[in-house]
Amino acid sequence: MSYEPNLRKRYQENIVPALMEKFQYSSIMQVPKLEKIIISQGVGKATLDKKLTDNAINELSLIAGQQAVATVSKKDVSNFKLRKGMAIGAKVTLRGDRMFEFLERLLVVALPRTRDFRGIGKKLDGRGNYTLGIKEQIIFPEIDIDKVQNITGMDITFVTSANTDEEGKALLDALGFPFKK
Repeated sequence: MSYEPNLRKRYQENIVPALMEKFQYSSIMQVPKLEKIIISQGVGKATLDKKLTDNAINELSLIAGQQAVATVSKKDVSNFKLRKGMAIGAKVTLRGDRMFEFLERLLVVALPRTRDFRGIGKKLDGRGNYTLGIKEQIIFPEIDIDKVQNITGMDITFVTSANTDEEGKALLDALGFPFKK
């Protein structure tokens, strides 16, 4: 028997029927689902030190369990000493089982480790997608605090197939997102 993440199992067995009932969908294909999670990290001082981008790629790869890629600048900006094609960040896109495993680690382990954590904001983007900003990468247990050279933040975007913010929020609530009251 193959492995299936707990969150995916809970989504299929509990969340899909609950959302079908709540929104009166006629087909199971109308139920919103989490399509992908994109973790991105901008490294502002990467123009001065290339090792910072390499560190960001290594840390994101550890956090995600999948190799991260460098993001490059699209144009020259002389005020920032930035050239087109220069590595200025890192990102990784998660789908399938890895996505559900990461989401479970984020909700159960990482977010509660955040200092003064009182929940996350409720603002979605208008199409049912949600972006969460994290100030420190050290909330993830995969990161060894002693080896971190500088504390950087990251953006985690949750892309759903929902058509409205209401449907997207209902999906994220059902998945266990700790929204502020």
